Amino acid sequence: MESPAPSSAQSAAPTRPGLMARFGPGILVAATGVGAGDLLTASLGGSAVGVAILWAAVVGSVLKGFLNEGVARWQLATGTTLLEGWARLGPGLRNVFFIYLLGWSFFTGGALISACGAAGDALWPLGGDPETSRRIWGVIHSLVGLALVGLGGFRLFEKLMAACIALMFGAVLFTAVASQPDWAAAARGLVIPSLPDKSTVWVLGLLGGVGGTVTMLSYGYWIREKGREGPLGLKTCQADLTVGYALTGMFGAAMVIIGSTLRLEGTGLKVASLLASRLEAVIGPAGYWVFLAGFWGAVFSSLLGVWEGIPYLFADFLRIHRKGPPGPTVDLRTTRAWRLYLVALAIVPLPMLWAPLQRAQLAYAVVGALFMPLLAATLLWMNNRRAWVGSLRNGWLTNAALVATLLLFLGVGLQEALDALRKLQGP
Repeated sequence: MESPAPSSAQSAAPTRPGLMARFGPGILVAATGVGAGDLLTASLGGSAVGVAILWAAVVGSVLKGFLNEGVARWQLATGTTLLEGWARLGPGLRNVFFIYLLGWSFFTGGALISACGAAGDALWPLGGDPETSRRIWGVIHSLVGLALVGLGGFRLFEKLMAACIALMFGAVLFTAVASQPDWAAAARGLVIPSLPDKSTVWVLGLLGGVGGTVTMLSYGYWIREKGREGPLGLKTCQADLTVGYALTGMFGAAMVIIGSTLRLEGTGLKVASLLASRLEAVIGPAGYWVFLAGFWGAVFSSLLGVWEGIPYLFADFLRIHRKGPPGPTVDLRTTRAWRLYLVALAIVPLPMLWAPLQRAQLAYAVVGALFMPLLAATLLWMNNRRAWVGSLRNGWLTNAALVATLLLFLGVGLQEALDALRKLQGP
């Protein structure tokens, strides 16, 4: 006698959610925050002072994780975005941030386009002139990113980022292991904080650079795309931010390790090609191509993340300014403001491929150096008001981390501003 055919309910095997389904927004914001600048700072720092500063990459990623958790905590407790929360503090803060956002978008967009151009030129030079090749590749990356983000939707964006992340982390971790560093010294540098001679500037660079700045605000919009709400949503966010910033810390530490095995000098994106060439001498031709592929994955994932996430901030600001705070069901991604700002991000900064705007960037650094302490201070104030956030009010550990972040980034921001002012006053 034949056994009955299984029902559809019986035959459908349960499927486990994939990595991006479980931890997607945290991994997205971490990958967006790891760009060419962090990669080069970490490698140059490792070359200059060795693996004794590994702890700074870990501490920096932990502090950024607490900041991002604060952004999620506010949104899940109130059902409103952080920009809407800032509106409760008066229009001044929101308007100043909007001006900052416009300048940040121009200079960051230009830097990302240039970095993608340099990565493309290193992998596949076009013609005989490196500058022309870099510019062509920069334009191509910007416009391809525009098309993928604008036409593909959020799910395609997640898949593209997952591919770039796998390439970037796999390549960098492989290169770090293959470079055969002093693992005992690396273990000490990871768990024992120290400040070797002339290491302060590199430690500050790792603490401040790892994990992004304004891009952290995109996290609130990405968790809304996932439908996260309330206390249960906060636990999910804490889990995926832990994964995301653990990857960030691993990436920063791996770049310090790679740099510690080499002697590097120089500034700017040319260091990436120099680093690849030195790695070729250490671990063979595979080191050259694997590292450049990872570098390309890092910079292109940052470009995609900025192109996708920053237009939310612009669209959210306009909605609040014109009509009052939007409700939690508003899909900002479908608005004209989101689409127009995406196009502007991809096109307006393109002249930076031709014009050296170093002094303008330095002047902007003076204005923008204190963004991180501003974020930490407002999260301390807003997320400790029971009338606003109820049971999701900060605990003592979160408050301690935010206070430490505030003090640290006040020092980092002041140092960056003073350095920029000194350079502006130079010849």
